[in-house]
Amino acid sequence: MCHDHDSRPPAPPTVGAVAERGTLTLTAADGTRFSAAYAAPATPPRAGVVLLPDVRGLHPYYVALAERFAEAGLAAVAIDWFGRTAGIAEDGTREEDFDWQAHIPQTTPAGVDADTAAGIEYLRSRTDPALPVVTVGFCFGGSHAWRQSAGGLDLAGSAGFYGRPSLVGDAADGARRPVVMIIAGADSATPVAEQRQLAARMRAAGADVDEVVYDGAPHSFFDRSFDEWAEACQDAWRHVLALTDRVSRA
Repeated sequence: MCHDHDSRPPAPPTVGAVAERGTLTLTAADGTRFSAAYAAPATPPRAGVVLLPDVRGLHPYYVALAERFAEAGLAAVAIDWFGRTAGIAEDGTREEDFDWQAHIPQTTPAGVDADTAAGIEYLRSRTDPALPVVTVGFCFGGSHAWRQSAGGLDLAGSAGFYGRPSLVGDAADGARRPVVMIIAGADSATPVAEQRQLAARMRAAGADVDEVVYDGAPHSFFDRSFDEWAEACQDAWRHVLALTDRVSRA
């Protein structure tokens, strides 16, 4: 598991004003309604971010993370995985006791991509129809963000924190969009060597892969309560924001 229910993301290197924040319900092309959270900066966003959570879906960490991206000047929407199997989150986010273990095996790449596409559409409807959008995912969501370097989604790039190469699978051989891989050097969930092998495989397929390993950092280090990893958190922010800066200039 990535973060406990009370954890919150660290602030970005530069913090600006947030004009809008809140939870909402989105509808995928197949009619599935699912929970989401949106945040927008006070200035016109240079790019958009669809946040792909860990296995627990839309819990408070990702609502707060959407606001952090808005502070960094980006429009952000965080999506929930479980509209198809658990319905809308009753209070806007998943509770601490939500039985994600029963629902996560029922998710599919097609469902993940359909919900991601709805997030992309929502961001552009609220900002600019031509807004470049990237996905940023964590653990389960990080795996899917890496996978989305291939495929048909209208994305400019993707970034993933401590994902699982096994969930990327053969999509690695079709990777073509820019990818950021944030790798925890002491990740107990996925060996670093497997993640670096995935980076090499995606790079061989043609993707521009920015892989960075934080020696000694644990899985889920991107947490403001982890004072000993504050420098790694800021550096991870820089790598992700460099991707959004790059796609905004493309």
